[in-house]
This record gives sequence, C-alpha cells and structure tokens, in this order.
Amino acid sequence: MNTGKHVKVLFVCMGNICRSPTAEGVFAKQVKEANLSDHIEIDSAGTHAYHIGDAPDARSQKTALNRGIDLSRLKARRAVAADFDHYDYVLAMDRDNYQRLEGLCPAGSEYKLQLFLSFAPNLEHDEVPDPYYGGSMGFERVLDMIEVASEGLLQEIQLRYLNG
Repeated sequence: MNTGKHVKVLFVCMGNICRSPTAEGVFAKQVKEANLSDHIEIDSAGTHAYHIGDAPDARSQKTALNRGIDLSRLKARRAVAADFDHYDYVLAMDRDNYQRLEGLCPAGSEYKLQLFLSFAPNLEHDEVPDPYYGGSMGFERVLDMIEVASEGLLQEIQLRYLNG
C-alpha cells in the first residue's frame, strides 16, 4: 500500500448540524476500521451560518450513537473558499448546497466538488434529504444512505490514492 498520500475530505450540508456531521462521524468510523486514520483527514461544514459553534442536532447524535458513532465533539462551522484549496473532496449533501458551494469554488478546483451520493450509485436517490423537520425515521434513513455512500467513497480513495 502506498501510504504517502494524505487525502482530505469535507462533507457539506446547510447548517452543519445534521447530515454533514453525521457523514463526518460515519466516515471517520469506517476509516478507523480500515486502519487509515493516519492517511485520511475528515471534516464537515455548512453553507449557512445558522449554527456556527453548535454541536450536532440531538437527534443526529442519538441516531449515530445507537450505531456506535459519537458526534458530541463536533462543532458546526461555515464552508469557505479556502476549503477548496485544502480538501481533495468537497462533498455536498444535495443540489442546493452543491450550487452554493459552486459560488465559493475558486477557478480550477471545480473537480473537487461532488454530490456525496455519487459514491452510492445503487441508491435510488442522488441527494441526502434534510431530516431536520422530520421525525426520527428521517435520521435513520439519512444514516443508512450515508453509510452506503461512505463505503463507496472509502473504496474510491483506497483505489485512487492509497493502493499502489
């Protein structure tokens, strides 16, 4: 395995309290289980400033914790143009946030921006729905989708950057 590359991944939703911190936590768990934590940096952000400094939504935390993922240490932040210089992957949860990120993206970095569910081609959807205004089942559904897409993302990173 060629472990010289350090890959950086940023997950982005609207407020950085539901979907993107869940993705950060799920992906971090999968990366740790693959013994790649020293080679993959993971963060999350939001396109809006509503919740800067806040912990993830209590429902997101509870749903994740039921699957062994602790999100309590995470704090919301807003995505900035400099993220495109730092991260190899800037992954939007839906088209609205994708479009907002396009407005931040410096010329020449467009290839880094993708919809997160592009790594889960077998799912029937290409956007992770916002569970904020729904019931607890919405958080379960989001977590299921994120787990599948995280597996696909990890496979891509291993094939593209870490196997050699």
